[in-house]
Amino acid sequence: MSGNVTSLFRGTAAHSPSMAALTRESGEAGAGPVDFCIPCNPYFPTPAMFEEMAGRLRDIITYYPSGADTITAELCGLLELPPQCVAMGNGSTELITWIDHLLVRDSLAVPVPTFGRWTDQPMETGKRVDMFPLQESAGFALDLARYAEFVRARGTRTVVICNPNNPDGGYLHKQALVQFMDAMADRDLVVIDESFLEFADAEAEPSVVREAMLRPNVVVLRSLGKNFGLHGIRFGYLVANPALAGRVRAMLPKWNLNSFAEHVVFMLRDHGPEYAQSLHQVRRDRLEMAGRLSALPGLTVYPSQGNFLFVRLPVGAEGTVVRDRMLTEHRILVRECGNKIGSSSRFLRLVVRPQVDVHRLVSGLEQVLYGSRRGAAVPGPATGTGYSSGTAAVDRLVSETNGAGMRALAAQPAGPPGLAAAPAAGTGMPLPAAVPVAPAAATVGPMPMPVPAPQQVPQQVPQPAPVPQPAPYPGPVPVPHPAPAPRPTPDPVPPPAPAPYPAPAPAPAAAAPHPVPAGPTPPGVPARGGLTAAQVRGTDGLESVPAEGRPASRGWPDPAGMGRTG
Repeated sequence: MSGNVTSLFRGTAAHSPSMAALTRESGEAGAGPVDFCIPCNPYFPTPAMFEEMAGRLRDIITYYPSGADTITAELCGLLELPPQCVAMGNGSTELITWIDHLLVRDSLAVPVPTFGRWTDQPMETGKRVDMFPLQESAGFALDLARYAEFVRARGTRTVVICNPNNPDGGYLHKQALVQFMDAMADRDLVVIDESFLEFADAEAEPSVVREAMLRPNVVVLRSLGKNFGLHGIRFGYLVANPALAGRVRAMLPKWNLNSFAEHVVFMLRDHGPEYAQSLHQVRRDRLEMAGRLSALPGLTVYPSQGNFLFVRLPVGAEGTVVRDRMLTEHRILVRECGNKIGSSSRFLRLVVRPQVDVHRLVSGLEQVLYGSRRGAAVPGPATGTGYSSGTAAVDRLVSETNGAGMRALAAQPAGPPGLAAAPAAGTGMPLPAAVPVAPAAATVGPMPMPVPAPQQVPQQVPQPAPVPQPAPYPGPVPVPHPAPAPRPTPDPVPPPAPAPYPAPAPAPAAAAPHPVPAGPTPPGVPARGGLTAAQVRGTDGLESVPAEGRPASRGWPDPAGMGRTG
């Protein structure tokens, strides 16, 4: 592929170029690159289903589809959901747009990094967006108690959580989410985006759709294109109480769903076992792929419950260079995350694919990162460069521009590669410092004390200490290079009760917030008193919720979790 293909990436603000655009620009016949960028299911639909759709192609594209109510009723019958609690959209982004226009009053809080439309959409309509930075030193895990404190300190009216989160795949247990929803009962709206939840296997029944239908201010967003491997069809749905779902449904056009969407929805009733098997295979591939990538020297793989893996490149590697070389030299498309707020160019999001494709990915990364030292993306030992966490720099930028919109972000001067530019003084409102949580039975083991970051970033940042590896995946993961010293393991204790949230109450008058210290987050140090990644992911005291046995059509599972059978 020529250089003009990679130039397409520099023309996109928050997303990667489409596969159609890449194919047109390359001018090459045949199949496109191996796609590790677009997160969809590679095992569904089955070849037989594609053949059936191909045989019906003329009718599908010639005639009008049925109305959205008819298609929604079929989907609700399959999932055993009441139609009055469901609104189907032409992709989850259409539903995000209507949620913003109809239900978001003036402000929205969202952890970053996350799916870009949750930050960009409300900014485009003039809302204040309060961004809660997920800390690299904590493995990008979301601390719900501190997030609740942040929401109250900012006085935010709408709260968003993506579970699993995109791009890191971080997962929150159902019990913890339900407690958070109740703690936010005085907010205008709580949105739980479960677009990738079908690929999770941490709990037998992870969805909160049943709980959302019983609450007056909760909306759950679900994807169909990602789960069914059909991004191009553009369909998704939301679940809420009848009043909220009805407000969105009343604004949608009668034919907002196309004939392909209708055909697929009506095919699903006969293909439940194949769908369940496809999800099972993706989960197995995720473990295999994580192990293969973790064996690459200097590469960090974060625990994920999505159908993608978030990886940190070795010190000295620039994500845009790796992305372009993987595409031009190996015909492999990867997602570089430098344009995601809260991330940097040192991170890639890699979609889970079959083992034959993963072998090709790993081989390409080995050549690009370490191949010949002259052309390797990772400098040799004699030429290694110090690296300050791009995430910490972005945190400072977010702190200063929070609520000021995209214009304030775009106005910042360019900085050195891999670091966000320092914001102008007085831009926006700084984030409040997190309120320390008093020691209680909910704390497992000693709470690590935060180490204050330096006030200014020196021109030459010294080489950081080795970053502790994230919580291990189930099963052994071979790592050929020396691993950092393990943290002391606390003595076993009974599962603690979850930490209490602030009581729902009107937000008090805002006091002068404490400025966020400048400088990079020291490696391995929890940000502002947070827990380490191992503590957050390994000792939360939550147990799996058993699935409720319920009959379904032709192998389809119960409504709150498609794909739990088989």
